[in-house]
Amino acid sequence: MAQHASGPPAVAPGAGPGTGPEGGPVDSRRTVLIAIGALLLGMLLAALDQTIVSTALPTIVSELGGMEHLSWVVTAYMLAATAGTPLWGKLGDQYGRKKLFQGAIVIFLIGSVLCGVAQNMPQLIAFRALQGLGGGGLMVLSMAIVGDLVPPRERGRYQGLFGAVFGATSVLGPLLGGLFTEHLSWRWVFYINIPVGIVALLVIAAVLHIPVRTTRHTIDYLGTTLIASVAVCLVLVASLGGTTWAWGSAQIIGLAVLGAVLLVWFVSVERKAAEPVLPLKLFRIRTFTLVAVISFIVGFAMFGAMTYLPTFLQVVQGVTPTMSGVHMLPMVLGMLITSTASGQIVSRTGRWKVFPITGTAITALGLLLLHQLSATSGDWAMSAYFFVFGAGLGLVMQVLVLVAQNAVTYADLGVATSGATFFRSIGASFGVAIFGTVFTNRLVDKLDHALEGQQLPPGIGPDQVAADPRDIAQLPPDLQPPVLDAYSTSITDVFLYAAPVVLVAFVVAWFLREDKLRGSVTAPDAGQTLASNPVERSSYDECARALSVLATREGRRKVYEKITAKAGYDLLPAASWLLLRIKREGAVEPAFLADVTPVPLRVITDASRQVEERGLARREGLQLLLTEKGMEVAEKLAHAREESLSQMLGDWWGPDRPTDLVKLVEELNAEVSGTDADRPYSPGPKRDHSI
Repeated sequence: MAQHASGPPAVAPGAGPGTGPEGGPVDSRRTVLIAIGALLLGMLLAALDQTIVSTALPTIVSELGGMEHLSWVVTAYMLAATAGTPLWGKLGDQYGRKKLFQGAIVIFLIGSVLCGVAQNMPQLIAFRALQGLGGGGLMVLSMAIVGDLVPPRERGRYQGLFGAVFGATSVLGPLLGGLFTEHLSWRWVFYINIPVGIVALLVIAAVLHIPVRTTRHTIDYLGTTLIASVAVCLVLVASLGGTTWAWGSAQIIGLAVLGAVLLVWFVSVERKAAEPVLPLKLFRIRTFTLVAVISFIVGFAMFGAMTYLPTFLQVVQGVTPTMSGVHMLPMVLGMLITSTASGQIVSRTGRWKVFPITGTAITALGLLLLHQLSATSGDWAMSAYFFVFGAGLGLVMQVLVLVAQNAVTYADLGVATSGATFFRSIGASFGVAIFGTVFTNRLVDKLDHALEGQQLPPGIGPDQVAADPRDIAQLPPDLQPPVLDAYSTSITDVFLYAAPVVLVAFVVAWFLREDKLRGSVTAPDAGQTLASNPVERSSYDECARALSVLATREGRRKVYEKITAKAGYDLLPAASWLLLRIKREGAVEPAFLADVTPVPLRVITDASRQVEERGLARREGLQLLLTEKGMEVAEKLAHAREESLSQMLGDWWGPDRPTDLVKLVEELNAEVSGTDADRPYSPGPKRDHSI
């Protein structure tokens, strides 16, 4: 997926309170926080609709009919979001992100309303695609706007909030879907978006003020259309083959041939495109190619299972929609725990190959365990099986994005990230379709066998029972167990057939070469690993996020201890901060700093005394100014910080390093002395360990 324009944020990090890069007014910190809250609401809408529908699906297909179309309710959303993601990013650069974000909310809300009033499955599927188109815009633009609002050093903290939204919706989505379905109606799964979206729309209109950037792009509309068309053809073959049409039918063969022709056309277009949607040069990198294959398979297994497990729980186990969401929690928790742990371990140790190998092996084991499920399986056994499956997925998901980032040059950092997540998205769409085809084929055959020659109520037959699980209750009591068994084995057989596919990923993982991890490559956020649609960020944005995470992990005091030692001085960390602050401002008043920074007055007083005693600063009234010696020390401290940042970047910081990367390092370096002090004073306890 091609990256959108890279560059520094619209609000300069070094600007003082109340001024923008051109000296004009910018939002206060409170207003910025309100705007970010509205962005989080937008992200919440898109993230929630990836998971909230799963526990409502059995009820939806029962009411609207068409169990064979169940997979398309999920697939339509994912395909539309995947196809639209790169376009939203570039159009936002070109025409202004605020307007585009508002447009995405409107499209998403229209899609939600239409989904809520849908009267049949074809309508619902079409409206889900519209909803997914808006959802893709909400995802990519909300994170991009954060870069316009906050400086690089704080970007990781706020983007971490967006990652937390994904984690929360992974847990809450199935529960809320079950609650709405059971106590209101499945239609409220979609209607609930309306009030939340309206609030986000109004707040964004009122408080979000960001400069319109007019970065021009040569948007690859043809490439985007072609790759989306190829994906649709593949999913149609997978979902309709053997069900609606025979595998050898003219329709299925025609779709397969059309997909192949479109793929060849896509490759030809991408070779000539100025800004290709998926740069083919990435596939010359062996590690990226292997990551793409594994990502595809992980998406295949993850979303395929998450779509059909609620059907097993509600139809076979007879649990309520709400309780099916509760039963799904062990899988989600296993995924969150191991994805977070693996990402952190890799970031700190630099060793990563063990995780994709172990993760794919455990995922395959989890699928085999899910195959053992039956109508009589106990809660503890099911929870254990779900947890194992989720833990296996979590071990590999975070690491794949990290490995893709580590394998490319800085120029390709953004497209490598979006490329890895793109293949997971396509795998998810394909997996849901394949799971649905296998399930439908098995179910029809088993129901025919179970009900053959039996006396059935009028209007009830194998086709009716397959389309609407509620008809099982109308069958004679002696026929219900074999019908439930048909449903059970039809779903669990899907997991058995998926296990060999995941084992392919296990084999592929052994061929990954464990290159040394760059210092600037850190664990991606949950939005890059749990989302069903690809991440679209520039190389600049990805690097800023990573360095921001590293800076946050170091802590302010450690940063100043590190640069002081690197520069070769024996100074208090606060003294180094004070020197850099004076260098930046020209003169500072220590007592005033205590009011506008989180640094305690006692710490500032000790620092002031030290720099004066050593002849690094002199007093003029209440202010401190640098001496010639102090200016020399401040220059060395600033240079030491720049060196420490450049060391994290490794070979990205080469002789031909791009100007936006140089700009990023300069901004982060300036923020060491500026950002913390620019925060408006807010009453409350001050911490001595700030610096």
